[in-house]
Amino acid sequence: MIAVNYTNARENFKKYCDAAVQDFETVIVTRKQGENVVIMSEAEYNNLLENLYVRSSKKDYQMLLDSIDQLKKGKGKSRELVTDE
Repeated sequence: MIAVNYTNARENFKKYCDAAVQDFETVIVTRKQGENVVIMSEAEYNNLLENLYVRSSKKDYQMLLDSIDQLKKGKGKSRELVTDE
């Protein structure tokens, strides 16, 4: 995570955008009156939203964790995908 003040961020905007996209850095832009802002890549942002969605249902999230645990224990099953074609 990188923290920079507003002036520095403005003067080096491309540099911080590149860091967010290429290095998956989160850039916190601090402002004198508070109300800081965050620069992150679109991919990171979409990942964050997806994780929030998955975790929004305790039941579904627990099923996902249980499935991951089963895979780690070698209890996964390989199945063939059936299509309507």
